[in-house]
Amino acid sequence: MRHLVINTAAATALSAVLSVNALAADVTLRISLQLPLKSHLGQNLVMFEEEVEKNSDGAIEVEVYDSAQLYKDKEVPAAVGSGALEMGVASLTRYVGDIPAVDIFYQPFLFDTAEKVNAAVAKGSPIRDPIDKAIEGTGSTVLWWQAYGGAIMLSKDGAVKTPDDMKGKKVRVFGKTLGDFVTATGGAPTLISGSEQYLAYQRGTVDIGMTGVSGVKSRKLWEVMDTITITNHADIEFVVVVNTEFWNSLSDEHKAVISTAAANAEADVRNRVSDIEADAYAAAEEQGMTVYQPSAEELEAWKASSQPVYDAYQSNAGELGAQLLKAAQNL
Repeated sequence: MRHLVINTAAATALSAVLSVNALAADVTLRISLQLPLKSHLGQNLVMFEEEVEKNSDGAIEVEVYDSAQLYKDKEVPAAVGSGALEMGVASLTRYVGDIPAVDIFYQPFLFDTAEKVNAAVAKGSPIRDPIDKAIEGTGSTVLWWQAYGGAIMLSKDGAVKTPDDMKGKKVRVFGKTLGDFVTATGGAPTLISGSEQYLAYQRGTVDIGMTGVSGVKSRKLWEVMDTITITNHADIEFVVVVNTEFWNSLSDEHKAVISTAAANAEADVRNRVSDIEADAYAAAEEQGMTVYQPSAEELEAWKASSQPVYDAYQSNAGELGAQLLKAAQNL
């Protein structure tokens, strides 16, 4: 169920319909999403919603609250883990406080090909499986992973070509390790939620942005930034989680419907992420943005500046981090 602003008469009619649906549904799944519904993660949830409601014959109702209506992404892990919310979508890095090792995906240029990413995020892989199990310790169960693509840089009046262009600049980040990357390259990291980045760019709170290119399209960031630099220095992953106690209370039939829809949603977004990114780059250029591809020499300069990030990860991520880093290097 999507949530829209409607007039009073329509609201009355909709209320009656919802009352009937509520009586018909045995289970309601409220899902919090920080991105707009039109984003590819939002549309992925719509796919999940439609399949679950169809295959459960209406016994399971799905309500998607997009654009951080219920919780900001940084609040989702605690909200779902505590049972305040049945389900939520969070950037994987939002679990870094409890599980520092999750930032394996933000080790600069570690997952530098689609093949490595796909191997790492495959269900049961030596990287994903330990992360899923660790998240269980927060009170949540991972239903599926959502591919978001590679991390890029956003700027005004020129590309961010090398670490020299970061020096003395305030940079929007969405995770601690990405902040370490900014610090290592000479910038000053500022942690800003995805739903708040448009205003941060508009107001000049930061000089440089960091996000996935699909977010440029869904949030119309071309209105406040004019240049994209394709660094692809990290792989951005989101996870869709369900409160474990709630999940365990469901019937086997309901679990089967939800699990199947989750698997289908995961496969769909993973298979399409390259096309989604290509479409977003094209849309950005159509809106007047400059898209800059660093040269091999410039990318080497970024990589050469990144070693402190690996050092910090190995110091902070413990035994699990060492295990994941070894597995990633063996891909």
